[in-house]
Amino acid sequence: MPFSLLRLGLRGEGAFPLPPPLPLPLPLPGGGRKRRKVVVVGGGGHGLAAAYYLARDHGITDVAVLEKGYIGGGNTGRNTTIIRANYLTPEGVLFYKESLRLFEDLDRELGVNLMYSRRGHLTLAHTDAALRTARWRAGVNQFLGVDSRLVYPKEIARLCPQLNLSPGARYPILGALYHPPGAIARHDAVAWGYAKAARALGVEIYSDTAVTGVVVEGGEAKGVRTAGGVLEAEKVLQATAGLSSQTAAMAGLRLPITTVPLQACVSEPLKPFLDAIVVSGSLHTYVSQSARGELVMGGSADPAPLYSTRPTLEFKESLAANLLELFPFIGGVKVLRQWAGMADMTPDFSPVMGVTPVRNYFIDSGWGTWGFKATPAAGKYMAQCVASGEQPELLRPFALSRFGEFNLVGERGAASVGH
Repeated sequence: MPFSLLRLGLRGEGAFPLPPPLPLPLPLPGGGRKRRKVVVVGGGGHGLAAAYYLARDHGITDVAVLEKGYIGGGNTGRNTTIIRANYLTPEGVLFYKESLRLFEDLDRELGVNLMYSRRGHLTLAHTDAALRTARWRAGVNQFLGVDSRLVYPKEIARLCPQLNLSPGARYPILGALYHPPGAIARHDAVAWGYAKAARALGVEIYSDTAVTGVVVEGGEAKGVRTAGGVLEAEKVLQATAGLSSQTAAMAGLRLPITTVPLQACVSEPLKPFLDAIVVSGSLHTYVSQSARGELVMGGSADPAPLYSTRPTLEFKESLAANLLELFPFIGGVKVLRQWAGMADMTPDFSPVMGVTPVRNYFIDSGWGTWGFKATPAAGKYMAQCVASGEQPELLRPFALSRFGEFNLVGERGAASVGH
């Protein structure tokens, strides 16, 4: 044992104090104050980020975040941690460009190691149509200042030599959209980092506190109901991925959302070999390798609406077959665990953010398969929306009203997987 390590160990308990764990208040309403300025329904990444930015940017610290389970235990902890900005529509590209910018400095801001790792993101094209879409996306990205370009097999072989680039493959790779800033990060660390930073600014966070109703009077949100009673609020923000429609229904809102399970799995730890994030929309497959060596793998959303997080054998079988087309040598690798999240899909495959017909009731929903990468931008600009009561410019295209105005933001072509 090195003498320096022994010397540190002999200094005794308390010589190197760890930061205290996140303090959790008493269950609501707990006999205390029964009114808050803002109540956030949902203690995932988006809800916690919004609470943090409300306190930091707008000085609104009288905020209560209510989570029915544990912090980050919903879709925040059930995604595949990919961060990117190579979308198709100008509205989507600008939004994710901002989110990517915020992510790059987030670990220093929150004081938490998010294990943010820039990998590069390859969206493979197996057909002429997919190649045209990749060229289209590259043009939109470059015009708006996002680093993306179309690459061909020779350069793909340099970027990811492990890929099966044989022209005789069942699904030959004709090219790819290459997005160098594509990255991964620890999803749980993002949620707990925002929780810790928000709590330090005075935000109250309540786990195991389910919201059972929304109090609406005269077309205006007045608070929420919990098992402990009514908690009054000047404003209510809903950030409940997977249960968006059910939560909104409590406020009398009907959202244009269909909820379907979205499954993923990880392999046993392997020696690092895959630097890039590899995606194939045609094969409904995406994969990256974590810092622990696990292959993090996902595919298309389930075909039928269902409020469930159960995994299926059918998913594993189809995913394995498609992954072996890309990486034939991983045939003997074992799956370590499998899970599912609940994806809220809108008709145009873009989120719903901002004001609603119910005054002082705000929504952050409809993220489908790309909610994690939106966390900082969604939190920051939803906080601005709640504080001002108006739709921020960056969120204007994603307003709920767009469905009645037939002004949709069609992002299906930029989905990493088929839906």
